[in-house]
Amino acid sequence: MRNTRRQFLGRFLAASLASPLVARAASAQGRYPERPIKIIVPFPPGGGVDLTARLMMEPLSKELGQSIVIENKGGAGGLIGVEAMSHAPPDGYTLSLTGAGTLTAGPHLRAKMPYDPTALTQITRLVRMPFIVAVRNDLPAKTLPEFMELAKKQELRWASGGIGTSQHLAGELFTQMSGLKMIHVPYRGTGPALNDLAAGIVDAYFGDPATLGLIRGGKARAMAVTSPERWPVLPDTPAVAEVVKGYEAENWYGLAAPPGTPQPIVERLNTAIAKVFAEPDVKKKYEENGLTPALLSPADYVAFLKRDSVTWGDVVRKGNIKLDE
Repeated sequence: MRNTRRQFLGRFLAASLASPLVARAASAQGRYPERPIKIIVPFPPGGGVDLTARLMMEPLSKELGQSIVIENKGGAGGLIGVEAMSHAPPDGYTLSLTGAGTLTAGPHLRAKMPYDPTALTQITRLVRMPFIVAVRNDLPAKTLPEFMELAKKQELRWASGGIGTSQHLAGELFTQMSGLKMIHVPYRGTGPALNDLAAGIVDAYFGDPATLGLIRGGKARAMAVTSPERWPVLPDTPAVAEVVKGYEAENWYGLAAPPGTPQPIVERLNTAIAKVFAEPDVKKKYEENGLTPALLSPADYVAFLKRDSVTWGDVVRKGNIKLDE
């Protein structure tokens, strides 16, 4: 009886001592956020990832009642910035934008990642956007079927922003599913690839929405988009899936927090972002820049990441794609 009583008193005392700590932690999460939040953009200013963060910055700041600070921390295909976030305290005050290269495709391309992508706390996918299959103006093919027939008769050169980029993987998936043999020409980024497409040095380019400037300026033609359906930004341009059944390759950006970030903080951020993206003006600004809002709950986002990882893992293995590290 005495031992039982001692055990009970011991448990009661431990619970009593722990209760204030638990209460303080819960209270701190309930008041979140109490100071500015930093979002690390793992790429230099000016790109689509940076734009995604900056379009969200002001309205999210108003919704949360705290300043949002954007820190550009580029390098290693986005890994340096996401790694920095992964080592921050899991208190919701350091977040980072992520994408396929840093979460789902990257682990299949690299022998070692500087962090465990599956350990990060996922908040939501923010936007998605197709790649644009753009071709040089004087290419004889005017439709996607004609382009594919031309590729069977002669060697066509298609460009991407570099080996292992989402653009490269989207193009590789197209060649794998269509059975076409085309020459991949990797560039060091979007700018050089666009310049050579406009100059007619390459025949085609799997590009991001930055390609729209070239198309609207009459320096290239949009042959197709890689989303499963037509893209409202280019409504007259067919989806690759209309010819290559089952093809789908979209780029996307999401928001992540360090491992172990408490669920109430995740839910607070997810709810706040949903309110912001529901605002017509915010939605319009994203869409004007070729970025389609595509929010997901944390659970649905994690499920999406698993599917995306399987897709790109298969493409990398079949294409024997390797990065020079």
